[in-house]
Amino acid sequence: MKEFTRGIFKTLKELIVSSSIMRAVVYTIGHIIIAMTCNTIITGATLELAIVDAVVEPCINGVWYYCLDRVWISLKK
Repeated sequence: MKEFTRGIFKTLKELIVSSSIMRAVVYTIGHIIIAMTCNTIITGATLELAIVDAVVEPCINGVWYYCLDRVWISLKK
C-alpha cells in the first residue's frame, strides 16, 4: 500500500510541476497579490477595493486577450 500511495503522490507532483495550467494558476495568484499590494500602497485604497480591482482587472485582461487572439488568428488566414 505504501508503494501505491507513494506512486500516486509522485504522479501528482509530476503533473503539477510540469503543467502549464499550474504555472498559470500560480502566476495569476502572484499577479493578484502584487496588484492588490500596489493598488493599496499607490492609491491608498482600502484592502477590500484593492482586492476587487486585483481580481477584476486580470479577468478583463483575459477576455481582451482571448478576443485579440481570435482576431489575430482570423487575420493570419
